[in-house]
Amino acid sequence: MKKLRVNVNNGYDILIEKGIIKSCGEYIKAVKPCKKVCLVSDTNVFPLYGDTVISSLENEGYEVFTYVYEAGESSKTTDTVIKIVEFMSENELTRGDLAVALGGGVCGDMCGFAAAIYLRGIDFVQLPTSLLAQVDSSVGGKTAVDLPTGKNLCGAFHQPCLVLIDSNTLDTLTPHFFADGMAEAIKMGCIKSESLFEKIENNNARDVIDDVIFECVSLKAGVVERDEKEHGERALLNFGHTAGHAIEKLHSFTTISHGEAVGIGMLIISKAGENGGLTKKGTADRIANVLEKYNLPTEDKNSLGDIISAMNADKKRTGAGIKFVFISEIGNGFINPIKNEDIPSFFGV
Repeated sequence: MKKLRVNVNNGYDILIEKGIIKSCGEYIKAVKPCKKVCLVSDTNVFPLYGDTVISSLENEGYEVFTYVYEAGESSKTTDTVIKIVEFMSENELTRGDLAVALGGGVCGDMCGFAAAIYLRGIDFVQLPTSLLAQVDSSVGGKTAVDLPTGKNLCGAFHQPCLVLIDSNTLDTLTPHFFADGMAEAIKMGCIKSESLFEKIENNNARDVIDDVIFECVSLKAGVVERDEKEHGERALLNFGHTAGHAIEKLHSFTTISHGEAVGIGMLIISKAGENGGLTKKGTADRIANVLEKYNLPTEDKNSLGDIISAMNADKKRTGAGIKFVFISEIGNGFINPIKNEDIPSFFGV
C-alpha cells in the first residue's frame, strides 16, 4: 500500500492499493466511526462496485442509504445536488454522519458539494473509480456543479476526510475514459514534472499506472497544502482548462469529455505561448504527440474565435482580463494575466 498525507485543515490520508475497495469499510471506520452513510454513485459505476462497497460498509456496522443518479456530465447540476441533499435529510443523516462518493469526477464533485452544504457541512470520503478522478479530482477538496453559463461555477472548497484509490477499478474503464484521465496526468507533467511527462511519453501508461497515479497525487497534494483556496500556485492546475471549459460549454457538456477538452486547451495555450515568446518552441508539438499516443484529440470542430468568446464565463476572469496558465517548457508552469482587449489578438483571432 502507498500512503500520502494531505496536511490541510485536520489533514487526511490518501491510500493507494489494488483491491482496497473490497475493504473500504474498515479504512473508513478508522477515521469516521458514525452510524449512517449516504453512498452516492451513478448508473454506470454502481452496478459494478455498489454491492461490494455496501457490504464492506455494513460489515463495519454502518447503515447505508444509496443515491444513484444518471451517469454523465449532464447530471452535474444544481437540481441533482439538491436531490442528494434532500435524500440525506429524508434519511435523517446528522452532522456526525458521512457521505461516500463512489465514481468518477462528476460523482466526487457532486457528492462533495452536497456534503459541503448539507447541515452546513458533513464529512465525505472519495472512492474514485475513474483515472481522471484518481490522478486529479478526488484530491484537493474542489467540489462543484455546472451552470448553463459555464462549468463548475457553483461549488465550494470541502476537503474529504479520506481518499481510497483502487487502480483495479480502471480495468472496467472503456479506452475512451482511460484516455480522458490521461489528459490530466499529462497536464500535471506539463506544469510540475518533466520526469512524469517523460514516463507517460516513453512508456505505455497502463504498464506503470500505479506509479503515474502516485506521482500525480503526490504533486497535487503538495500544491493543495501550499495553496488550498487557489490564491496562487494552485491555479497552475488549471493549465489547459480555460480553453478546455470553453470547449465543453460549446459542446453543451455532452459530446466531448473533460479530458479531451483539456488536452485541446493545453495545445491552444501552448501554441499561443510559443507565438508570444512565453513558451519554448516545439513544446506544443511534444504535447500533441503525447495526446495522440493516448488517442486524445488535438483540435476541435469549433473555431478558435468561438472558443475565445466562450472563455467569458471562466472563473479566473477578472474585470481586467483572464489569468492564463502557461508553461515555459515541459515541467514549468506559470501564470500570466492578459487584458480582455488583448486576448483575441494574443491568440491570433
